[in-house]
Amino acid sequence: MTANNFTTVLNRLFPWRRSHLNRKFKDHLFRFLFREKRELLSLYNAVNGTDYTDPEALTIMTLEDVIYLGMKNDVSFLIDGRLSLYEHQSSICPNMPLRGLFYFSQLLQGYVDQNNLNIYSSTKVSLPLPLYVVFYNGTGKYPERTELLLSDLFEKGKREDAALECRAVVLNINEGYNGEIMKKCRTLADYSAFIQQIRDYQEAGFDTPQAVALAINYCIEHDILADVLRKNRGEVTDMILTVYNEKLHNQTLREEGRAEGLREGRGKERRKINDLNNRLLEDDRMDDLKRSLKDNAFQETLLKEYGLDADDSDPDDLFL
Repeated sequence: MTANNFTTVLNRLFPWRRSHLNRKFKDHLFRFLFREKRELLSLYNAVNGTDYTDPEALTIMTLEDVIYLGMKNDVSFLIDGRLSLYEHQSSICPNMPLRGLFYFSQLLQGYVDQNNLNIYSSTKVSLPLPLYVVFYNGTGKYPERTELLLSDLFEKGKREDAALECRAVVLNINEGYNGEIMKKCRTLADYSAFIQQIRDYQEAGFDTPQAVALAINYCIEHDILADVLRKNRGEVTDMILTVYNEKLHNQTLREEGRAEGLREGRGKERRKINDLNNRLLEDDRMDDLKRSLKDNAFQETLLKEYGLDADDSDPDDLFL
């Protein structure tokens, strides 16, 4: 893509001067990708080692930010059914099992009501098997697979004495983790690769709009979520970017400390590099831009040429 074409794309997609990442966009994009039964069935099979082929075997319901699927089979839903609770998280909260308990309580209550089950009868009712999976895609180091238990939150007593338990299985879906699951679910693998591409472009010095536009173009060219990104470029872009709000941004940093993905101490330097990249793009100096990303001395020369070497940059931007 030429500099002129790239600038045209940026002007069309990102008319604002300053922007940052919607911190919940990965959750929204995850649900967007798995909104169809066929894709959700592929994910279910990959996680559980099953090989169901009929998407209509899935009964899908939504409870706020949670996807749940009731899995039917050829025998009986009540006998072999599974009630899976799926969540996507960019940061791990140790209280996930407690949240899961609340979700399952509502889901099972709805299931009992919908199927007219009499819980006061002397006959045992049949319930679907609850399974809780959290898909982690943050930048912090985290194991490939781990479990969080509700009983770990109880202050006193032995775990085996607890009247309640809820187990959340956390799967790391960043690139390089859970390879077998990724092989079985192409959409999940592509989602992970797309997120990594945005991160890579940000690390290379591009600001958020540039990184997103470049990542979308790269993935389309390399058949990574190509159909989704080609058909829904605008919608996906809207999920990712929000208008920059410095007050809200600073408030978030104060309340949460250093937000996930923030590269401490590099905000001012990165802002200068972002401004330099913008100027080089505007001046159609693509060769100089590419060279500056690899040659620090040449980059410093360009910063001085454009008068960007002074230490007067804005605060950090958010990373994924």
